[in-house]
Amino acid sequence: MTTEQTHSERMKALQAEQKKKTSEARDPGRGLGLVHTGNGKGKSSSAFGVIIRALGWKQKVGIVQFIKGKWITGEKQFFMNFKDQVDWHTMGEGFTWDTQDRERDIAAAESAFSKACSMMQSGDYDLVVLDEINIALRYDYLDIQAVIDGLKARSDRTSVILTGRDARPELCDYADLVSEMTEVKHPFKAGIKAQRGIDF
Repeated sequence: MTTEQTHSERMKALQAEQKKKTSEARDPGRGLGLVHTGNGKGKSSSAFGVIIRALGWKQKVGIVQFIKGKWITGEKQFFMNFKDQVDWHTMGEGFTWDTQDRERDIAAAESAFSKACSMMQSGDYDLVVLDEINIALRYDYLDIQAVIDGLKARSDRTSVILTGRDARPELCDYADLVSEMTEVKHPFKAGIKAQRGIDF
């Protein structure tokens, strides 16, 4: 048997195995829970990519940002072109790195999560993104069990993506999918500032 024939047989076997797995997979009858975490870049960017996929299917999307950026971002400007399909909420002040006011940060995080729960439970959304909620959990601005309870109470229609580094183990255990972004190299460490269209 030639190398080409061997390769062809191997590919046929892999295809057959994949078809078998696909045929055995089931529809869960509910939205999924996805966690994007890790120290590398790309957690929110990946979530925005999933949003684009949902919009391609004419689905309704909600976004709640738990940290307010100080600059205008390309993604927000882009998604504002889809106001009929996208509800974007940067809650109040958001919680910021420099407030130095824990109670204020807790209040902002709780307000954001209350909004998120209303969206998740409404049955109006196919996808809700809780951007940087893991940071609020890391600093104990939100109670992890309250967050999991909120996720469990969501509409069966609604999938949720939770982003941010240092995702809590309890959240990872609950989620259907957990992806960890690993930093290999970062331009900031070489003294390169954030770039419009790449970083924001």
